[in-house]
Amino acid sequence: MVDPRVQAQLRLYDEALALFHQQKFSRAKQELEEVLKGPSKELADRARMHLKIVEQRMKPAAEQNPRSAEDHYQRGVAMMNVGRWDEARESLDKARKAAPKADHIHYALAALDCLTGEADSALENLKIAIQLRPENRYHARNDEDFAFLQEDPRFTELLYPEKDGLAG
Repeated sequence: MVDPRVQAQLRLYDEALALFHQQKFSRAKQELEEVLKGPSKELADRARMHLKIVEQRMKPAAEQNPRSAEDHYQRGVAMMNVGRWDEARESLDKARKAAPKADHIHYALAALDCLTGEADSALENLKIAIQLRPENRYHARNDEDFAFLQEDPRFTELLYPEKDGLAG
């Protein structure tokens, strides 16, 4: 049986998303804040992510135009989270051009590539992210964005090099 409190939280979340898509950001924000109070951690996490986007959209236009690599990265991740792949790629590409040594940008591009079914590009971006910051190897092991690559032996080699006898 489904907890009636979770059902109520889900209804609130659905209403908030409808308001979000109608660009009624102020009301969507109120409803999303209510969703945060519910028992489902997953719904609260989703609401939190949409809340960030709502708050961004409510800012004056000057603040919505990303300028720095970090601004482009943040926008790219936000677009990724709502399934706007082309806009996400455009922002993340701009971020990568502005900060080519930023591991988190390459990691986000790898996740986006995975979500859009581009295995070769995903592996290349993930490889760069790991070269720039080896800890990314461990993050990717548990990141559901990389589920698309789970069966790919190249992904396994990249994430588990110790299985190749490299680690003692």
